[in-house]
Amino acid sequence: LVGSNPTLSASYRLNPKREVPAMLKGLNVLLRPMAAADIDAYAAMKNDLEIVLLTDDLPPAPRPLEHFRRNFEEYTKAPRESAWFAIEADGKLIGDCSLRDFTEHDRTCQLGIAIADREYWGHGYGREAIQLLLDYAFRIRNMRRVWLSTSSGNIRAQRSYLACGFKEEGRMREHIWVAGKYEDFVLMGILKSEWEARI
Repeated sequence: LVGSNPTLSASYRLNPKREVPAMLKGLNVLLRPMAAADIDAYAAMKNDLEIVLLTDDLPPAPRPLEHFRRNFEEYTKAPRESAWFAIEADGKLIGDCSLRDFTEHDRTCQLGIAIADREYWGHGYGREAIQLLLDYAFRIRNMRRVWLSTSSGNIRAQRSYLACGFKEEGRMREHIWVAGKYEDFVLMGILKSEWEARI
């Protein structure tokens, strides 16, 4: 499945007459269902303070492995309420991403992503995963708008979102407390028409 990046191989484009595949594949990343075997590594990522400060809206707090196993079990009972993917590169889990808060009437959803393996920071892996998610959201799920939120201090993420076509739509000033200071809560979004103009 190809995102909006023209450098992605056309050989991965989904055949619309075929059933949607369980995995979305780009040149360097694979988005696949999160598996029970991933949960130990996922829990370690979500207990990494730096990762939590960059990606989580909740105050950092230690969470035991059983917490994540329970959440995974609950998700498997109702997976259609969100689309949660493991991000895999070079055969290993490097993060996760999702589309959630689908609104059937408005045709909108929220995007979230975390590249938790520092070895893969700054090399375009997150950007490629976002492009695959946008292709899935607009072309497969027929969404009209995808939005996300981040903190004003997460400059790397904002650059990636802007490069993928998101636009800043507003900010709530000094709205969130992050590592000893207040930061703005930044809202960004992309419309299907804007995404189509880029592909």
